[in-house]
Amino acid sequence: MSNQDALAKRLAEHVVIGLEDQAKTGAQAIEAAHTPRAAYAERALPARSALSAAQAALQWRVEQFLSYQAALLDGKHWRAFIDLFTDDGVYWMPINAEQTDWLDSPSIFAEDKLVMEIRMGRVTHPNAWSQAPMWGTHHLVGNIVITSHTEAEVVVRSSFQMMELRRDTVRHFAGTYNHTLVPQGDDFHIKLQRVDIMNGQSIYDYVLQVWV
Repeated sequence: MSNQDALAKRLAEHVVIGLEDQAKTGAQAIEAAHTPRAAYAERALPARSALSAAQAALQWRVEQFLSYQAALLDGKHWRAFIDLFTDDGVYWMPINAEQTDWLDSPSIFAEDKLVMEIRMGRVTHPNAWSQAPMWGTHHLVGNIVITSHTEAEVVVRSSFQMMELRRDTVRHFAGTYNHTLVPQGDDFHIKLQRVDIMNGQSIYDYVLQVWV
């Protein structure tokens, strides 16, 4: 027997590869849905900045705007946060990255300004136990890239991390922001803020109370 044949025989004796008729064990024996993950599929590469060096001023303005928005959230300036949105603006946090709309599928957040006003009223109510003392957040926003821009709108992708402290419990959230901004003079308003949260489907003792 050649060395190659001996190796093949040894692998057949000790390594199980794709035996369809083998009895299921472990998690698959309890729940059939525990099947191997789908084959890896190449995803589209992230967009790189479309700005030239001469347009660095726009990049700086966008970075300052996103930093300001994060500061409003951390300071619980809910009214000023909502005022950042256009009249038809939407704050959207889909369940997964494959979602393309919020009308025909469930979302974690899908709020226009009216619903945002309702949420603000609830969290500022004196009896809102979720807003008890020792509750706060800290945001870090970075990797800010302007993926496209015209005179009418600027599309921005960025990464975020948020630490939330509630009494003695600390939670961490991270993900990607995708902003569609409408220029207003030297400022911006938000037409759409999409928040793809990486750990949004994890199990928590209580749900998100405010915008991430």
